[in-house]
Amino acid sequence: MEYFVLLIVALIAAWSTVVLSRRRRGPGGKFPPGPRPLPIVGNIFQLRGDPHKSLAELAKTHGPLISLRLGTQFTVVASSPEMAAEILQKRGNAFSNRSIPAAVYIYGFDKASWNTMPADSAAWKRIRRVGREQLFSHQALQKTEGQRQETLRKLAEHVRGFSERDQVMNVGEATFTTMTDLVFSTLFSINLTDYGAADSLANKEFREHVNGFTRYIGVPNISDFYPFLAPLDLQGIRRKIGHHLRSLLGLVEGMVQRRMRQRRDSDYNKMNDFLDTLLDMAEQTHYELTIKQIIHICLDIIIAGSDTSAATTQWAMVELLLHPDKLAKLKAELKSVLGDKSIVEGSDISRLPYLQATINEVFRFHPVAPILGPREAGEDTQVNGYTIPKNAKIIINFWAITRDPNIWQNPESFEPERFLGKDINFEGQHFELIPFGSGRRICPGMPLASRVLFCMVATLCHNFDWELEGGTDTKAKLLQREDVFGLALQKKSPLKARPIKV
Repeated sequence: MEYFVLLIVALIAAWSTVVLSRRRRGPGGKFPPGPRPLPIVGNIFQLRGDPHKSLAELAKTHGPLISLRLGTQFTVVASSPEMAAEILQKRGNAFSNRSIPAAVYIYGFDKASWNTMPADSAAWKRIRRVGREQLFSHQALQKTEGQRQETLRKLAEHVRGFSERDQVMNVGEATFTTMTDLVFSTLFSINLTDYGAADSLANKEFREHVNGFTRYIGVPNISDFYPFLAPLDLQGIRRKIGHHLRSLLGLVEGMVQRRMRQRRDSDYNKMNDFLDTLLDMAEQTHYELTIKQIIHICLDIIIAGSDTSAATTQWAMVELLLHPDKLAKLKAELKSVLGDKSIVEGSDISRLPYLQATINEVFRFHPVAPILGPREAGEDTQVNGYTIPKNAKIIINFWAITRDPNIWQNPESFEPERFLGKDINFEGQHFELIPFGSGRRICPGMPLASRVLFCMVATLCHNFDWELEGGTDTKAKLLQREDVFGLALQKKSPLKARPIKV
C-alpha cells in the first residue's frame, strides 16, 4: 500500500486524532479483543489481500467479536451468527444507521439513497414503507410477473441460438443482460440492453458503470481511515465513483423525466411498472415522495439488481457445471414438476425444494456481499460483555460465517443437500445465512431478487444441458472460482459454456 507514504504530511494530526479517540473508552469500558494496533496506522497493514479473508483469519485468533483501529477509525467486526444476531436484531436500534463511505458524499447520493439515509429519519421510513407496500409486496410483484416471464423467454431464445449453432456462449454476459432487462422491465417497462448486441458500446458502457460503482465502493479508502484527508481524495476513489454515478443518475433521470412528460398527454396509457407506481405516490401528499428520491430509489434497485443478482446467478451456474451430479438432480426435479413448461413462474418455486437448496448453497458458498453493508454505532452499547463506543464502524463478516466448520460440515464443499429438510432460509431470521442482511436494514428488494434468481437458474437448467469450456479438473475448478472483491464479489473471468438443447 504505497499510498500510505502520503500520510507523512499528516503525521501530527493523525496522532492527535488517535490519542483523542482513545479517551472515548471512559471509566470501566472494555472493548472487544483484537490485535495490537501500531501507532498512526493502527491495524491497517493486517488487512492484506481480500478484506473478508483477512478479517476471518483475525477472528480465528481473537474471537467472533474483535476490535480494530484502522487509522483513526474504531472498527468492530462480528464473525459468528450469535454476534450478528446481537448487532442486527437484539441491539438493532443502536446499530441501524449505515457507516457512509467518504467517496459517496457526491451528487446528493448520501442524502437521497435509501441505503445511506439515517434509519430514524422520516424520509427513510417513508421510502421503506413504499418498498414494503407498493414495490416488493406479493401483490406488486404479481403485477409485473408478465414482464419477467417475457424477459426469461428472450433469454431461452438467446441460449437456443448458441445451441443451434453449436457455439460456446458467455454465460456471465447473458446473466447480466437478463438481470438488467428484468430490472428495467420491472421499473420502466423497457429493455435497456440487447442480446443481439451484447458487445455494443451502450451495453459495455452501462455494465462498466454498474460494475465500476460496486467495485470502487468496496475498495479500502484512506479517506475513511483518516477523515481529515477526505477532501484530498488521495486514491481518487471519489472521482472514480463520481464518474460512474454521474452517468447512471443521468440515465435514470432521463427516463423519469420522459415518463413525466408522457403522463401529461391526454392519451397516455398507464404502465404496470414501478415508475408509474412511484409517480402516482409522488402526486399524493401523504407520501411526501420527491422526484429526486424516486430517481435514487430506481438507481438503488438497478445497481443491486443488475450487478449482485447477476453475479449470484453466474456463481450458481459455475457450481452446477462443476458438479454434474448436482445439475442432474436439479434437472430431474424441474422435469418432474414443470413437465414441458419451459419458463419457471414465481408460483412454482415452493414446489422445487432442490432448486431452493441449490440457491441457498450458492448464497453460502459464494456470498455476493461477503461483508454486509457496514453500520455505525449510534450510542455506546454493550454486546457480549464488551463496550462498542458511539460512532464505531460495525462490520458483519458474512463470508467468515459461511466458512466456519463449527456451523457447516465440509464448508469448502458445494453441497445443496445440506439444506434439504432443514428449517433454514435467507430471509433474515437464520443468522448463519443472511446474504440480504437482517433487521431494519435488510435489503428491501429481497422478494424481487430471490424470485428472479430462482427463475433464471431454473430456466437455464431446465431447457439445456451444458458443457463447460476448459473442463472440470482441479485446476479448472480453481480458475472458475477466482473472484474479485468489491461491494459485490464478482467472478474474475466470465463463465463460458456450450448449451445443448434438451
